[in-house]
Amino acid sequence: MVSMEEISGFLQKGRARNVKQLVEQALEEGIGPAEILNHGLLAGMGVIGEKFKNNELFVPEVLIAARALNAGLEVLRPKLMESGVEAKGTAVIGTVKGDLHDIGKNIVRIMLEGHGIQVVDLGVDVAAEQFVEAALEHHAQLICCSALLTTTMGEMHRVVELVKERGLQDRIKVMVGGAPVTQSFCDAIGADAYAPDAASGADAAVKLLAKMAG
Repeated sequence: MVSMEEISGFLQKGRARNVKQLVEQALEEGIGPAEILNHGLLAGMGVIGEKFKNNELFVPEVLIAARALNAGLEVLRPKLMESGVEAKGTAVIGTVKGDLHDIGKNIVRIMLEGHGIQVVDLGVDVAAEQFVEAALEHHAQLICCSALLTTTMGEMHRVVELVKERGLQDRIKVMVGGAPVTQSFCDAIGADAYAPDAASGADAAVKLLAKMAG
């Protein structure tokens, strides 16, 4: 019988092939897809997130673990859909217009997926209008904006303004982050949440989604 600790352990080591095999085996043994997702894959990714937050792990190890997570999700996704397990919510993520940095954004995406959130990644150099249009198109409750250059942070303000102009502030929340971004900047532009790092970002996103659902 496959144990969820085993799946979680192999995921933390970044062993994609083992994770895939164990997820297949667990399904054959009749273990529910939600159980495998929450107590196997997401539990393992949660450990990775904590260690990353505490500087016990670095970007390459997170990316390797993410590959293992995706290998497991590939097998699990059709079963999750069949059994009607829904994601905790949907987030649109991107690096703002004028900024081409994507490592931080990619790590945040991994952490969000690792918390059971569906993510639409718009890439880099994303204009405010694109964020809002994509959020509407994908029925996303969250827009996550990343910036590494101080010169591009103004675009985050435009995203917040656009959400308000369209009267969407109750349906769509805006989260901001990136090296130069601070809590006081977040407050100044009226964004809904700020995170100093990827793991905290995922925690903040889960809280925002839960609040909106509640």
